[in-house]
Amino acid sequence: MPEIFTLSLFASTIRLATPYLLAGLGETLAQRSGVLNLGLDGMMLLSAFSAFYVVHRTGDLMLGLLAAIVTGALMGLAAAFVNVTLKAKQGISGIGFYLFGLGMSDLLFQTLIGTPKTVSGFPRIALPGLSSLPVVGDVLFNHNALVYLAFALVPVMWFVLNKTNFGLMVRAVGQTPEAADAMGISVARVRYLTVIIGGILAGLAGASLSIALINTFQQNLTGGLGFIAVALVYFGGWRPVGILLGSLLFSFVNALQLQISVVGLNIPSEFAVMSPYVITLVVLIFASKRRDKPDALTKPFQRGEG
Repeated sequence: MPEIFTLSLFASTIRLATPYLLAGLGETLAQRSGVLNLGLDGMMLLSAFSAFYVVHRTGDLMLGLLAAIVTGALMGLAAAFVNVTLKAKQGISGIGFYLFGLGMSDLLFQTLIGTPKTVSGFPRIALPGLSSLPVVGDVLFNHNALVYLAFALVPVMWFVLNKTNFGLMVRAVGQTPEAADAMGISVARVRYLTVIIGGILAGLAGASLSIALINTFQQNLTGGLGFIAVALVYFGGWRPVGILLGSLLFSFVNALQLQISVVGLNIPSEFAVMSPYVITLVVLIFASKRRDKPDALTKPFQRGEG
């Protein structure tokens, strides 16, 4: 029994890390260019509904995934326009996008679906050879495609940020946009691209909930997960590997909460439910003292200033 509990716990940790990881990596890219996207949760909600609705109507998982990607990209484009072109206060505009996503996803759900329904989501894919390994096989190599995608994006994001010209431009724009502009780099273009890519990854994170992990949609499906993903960026020091470690920490706490309720341990459910948010507060307290954040984060760029 303890061994089964432990293996199930770690397998759930890997699966539940997916939305944290996807959203956190996208937010990392945006913040490295100087844009704070507090509307992440709203983007995830609207994308989660888009994916669920398309799969509910067509039964096609790839169309549902495409719907989530398009929704996330459009939300990212809108966020880039407001934050980069209009130079709005990023914290305030982010809350606006969150409330829009929360309200619109609920309105569409009530209008188009009405009552909770389930869909057949992405199936698990046991990787040949690897999934049969003792102990780690089922824990690491028996998940759905979006889980594998999320973890594969960690080295990809590291490579892009540290070994490519685009990554160099992103880091330059996030640190000293005036110098980047003087070198001929379009600050606005780079920030548009990073925020849109961040929106796409937020869309994938939403889809990972509604058509891969939970296979349903309900009001406020994310439960603030997007805000935790923002906190993970600070926790991880704006580095993909740090985001991975933070995602595993938070997903472990969630998995433990679920396992506790299943095995019937005598721990108040309220304590288990609030634990991820308590950890978020602790993370933000310690992360607020970090000095390695991008210097231009939340600061609009105006050519000729600085």
